[in-house]
Amino acid sequence: MAVTEIFKILIMIVMIVCAIATNLTKKLLTTVIIFMSYSSLMCILWVLLESPDLAITEAAVGAGVSTILFLVTLKKLGQLDERDAEEEAGHE
Repeated sequence: MAVTEIFKILIMIVMIVCAIATNLTKKLLTTVIIFMSYSSLMCILWVLLESPDLAITEAAVGAGVSTILFLVTLKKLGQLDERDAEEEAGHE
């Protein structure tokens, strides 16, 4: 088995873990960060599958625009304030 095949399988396993963690996480900010990680991994997987057009789209829409929209929504709903952001940064 080639190294790239093993890397693809590892990325898919981590993506499954990210998908499960997104559903089980209580804090919305953490969920958005996990979702962004999932999209970034999907982008890498598209590159490994030799589909650069989908990788660019996934990076722009999935990890970029969607994450920004989620963060703006959290800010507007009052779910995200400076104290929560500092708490999240402190735990990592």
